[in-house]
Amino acid sequence: MPDYKTPIRDIQFTLYDVLGAEQHYQRIGAEEASRDLVEAILTEGGKFAEEVLAPLNQVGDRQGCKFENGQVTTPAGFKEAYAQYVAGGWPSLAGDPAHGGQGLPESMSVVINEMISTANWAWGMYPGLSHGAKLTLAAYGTEEQKQLYLPKLTSGEWTGTMCLTESHCGTDLGLLKARAEPQSDGSYRLTGTKIFISAGDHDMAENIVHIVLARLPDAPGGTKGISLFIVPKLDPDTLQSNNVACGSIEHKMGIHGNATCVLNFDNASGHLIGPPNDGLRCMFTFMNFARLGTAMQGMAAAQQSYQGALSYARDRLAMRALSGPKFPEQPADPIIVHPDVRRMLLTQRAIAEGGRALIYFCSQQGDILRAANSSEEEKQEADALMNVLTPIAKAFLTEAGFEAANLGVQVFGGHGYIAEWGMEQIVRDTRIAMLYEGTTGIQALDLLDRKVLVDRGHMLSFWTRVIHRFCRDNENSKMREFIRPLRRHYREWGTFTRKLGLKAMRNREEVGAASVDYMMYSGYVTLAYFWARFADAAYRALNEGAEDKAYYQGKIKTARFYFKKILPRAKHHKEVMMSGAKSLMDLDVTEF
Repeated sequence: MPDYKTPIRDIQFTLYDVLGAEQHYQRIGAEEASRDLVEAILTEGGKFAEEVLAPLNQVGDRQGCKFENGQVTTPAGFKEAYAQYVAGGWPSLAGDPAHGGQGLPESMSVVINEMISTANWAWGMYPGLSHGAKLTLAAYGTEEQKQLYLPKLTSGEWTGTMCLTESHCGTDLGLLKARAEPQSDGSYRLTGTKIFISAGDHDMAENIVHIVLARLPDAPGGTKGISLFIVPKLDPDTLQSNNVACGSIEHKMGIHGNATCVLNFDNASGHLIGPPNDGLRCMFTFMNFARLGTAMQGMAAAQQSYQGALSYARDRLAMRALSGPKFPEQPADPIIVHPDVRRMLLTQRAIAEGGRALIYFCSQQGDILRAANSSEEEKQEADALMNVLTPIAKAFLTEAGFEAANLGVQVFGGHGYIAEWGMEQIVRDTRIAMLYEGTTGIQALDLLDRKVLVDRGHMLSFWTRVIHRFCRDNENSKMREFIRPLRRHYREWGTFTRKLGLKAMRNREEVGAASVDYMMYSGYVTLAYFWARFADAAYRALNEGAEDKAYYQGKIKTARFYFKKILPRAKHHKEVMMSGAKSLMDLDVTEF
């Protein structure tokens, strides 16, 4: 398994040079998030990820979770690592001080989540889902529910899950059958089976708080009849069984260290969260958090695979450079001299670093939405940006991250296919990211149909205006090579969006036919914006006399690679999306 090294310098560059974290924290009233404090948190978080979690990554893959006598046991070292995580106060970093949290911005917690995710994705899913449960309870729970559950979730003493899927329904939640019967004391009794529940049962925490979708007896059919409930594994007062049992754990392609469970609710006691029959809307607080978390998985896979591939490419000797020996004192040149190996490494780097900027930017918009001193205008813009960028981040970064993981195997050649190097584990662990929290196709349909066409591109215009302002303010001789193609692409984005809208008015199948290519186009242009910002920040640092010139020049050169070698992929996706639905829909079902 590649040794994980926290990319502290790249994280700092993205936070401060590119996204202006210091100004951002002041703007949202989080003055306590000083640079000195953030630097200390980054240092300690990096140590925990490198020294505690990374060594357990391959252990978790090889041992997996065990299910015996109705109990789930996590791999060796996982439980002890979680105890260290809780003792270090990491779960409470961005928690509400009213419930024992440290009150730092959510965007700060996202940075630590990146370290955890890259070092050991399977382990990181256990506390990761707890955060979504906290956000959902904070937004829709009663005061009594908040007082009962949030202190334990904030401290990490208890963990949380999201229970949506059933065997007969995945994304189409309107088909779910789990039912909730009201009781005289205001509680409900839930019965049903949920599948694919990540971290649904384990031995790492005292209790597990399940956020569950189910139907009331008089509920209408479809998605309009779904309610949301909080159902703990153990009674919160007595810590006795609450009739929530793990029926089995899945045998999976990857993330073996995380227990993916079948959960049986057999007359389990729970309480309603939010209004009756409005559970799907309430659950989107959790789902949107989970989608950005899954985007992180794509970015983390690219970063982890890049670190392993870069180290190997520097050491592995094979052939001579086409232009002549670069290391004549050795029997062959290291493979990093070869153009195709550089193509793969730079692609991984561009995805990892561009993805980091996209996720951090989204987390800053979340800060703005939650900040008490944000104006309504600021919140409206942040909400629109989140609505557009969340499906792009989830779908594009998981697709691109999987590509990067595969490139890591390719750099290693035959050794990449061997388990001891750990590169193939990254591929297996990452493959799920394109499936859960809504597949790539579902995210793409959400973007094009529900976020862009439904309001005639109004929400999209918030994002293209951000890109427009950047292009307007950075038109100079040094930045021209980035600004001109970026301006051309964002203008084109709006033009063909309108054309797709007109086509969709004549034939709704056009939306589904174009959506994935539309999403990929959107992702490539979005990352182009962030790489242009990287180049701009690097030029500014060099103009100000930065000492580490090679570092900043490396950002500019990588931006140039992205614009020359990666951004042109967007043209292919534009041509495919505009080619129409006819070739897809011509065959009758019986002709397949």
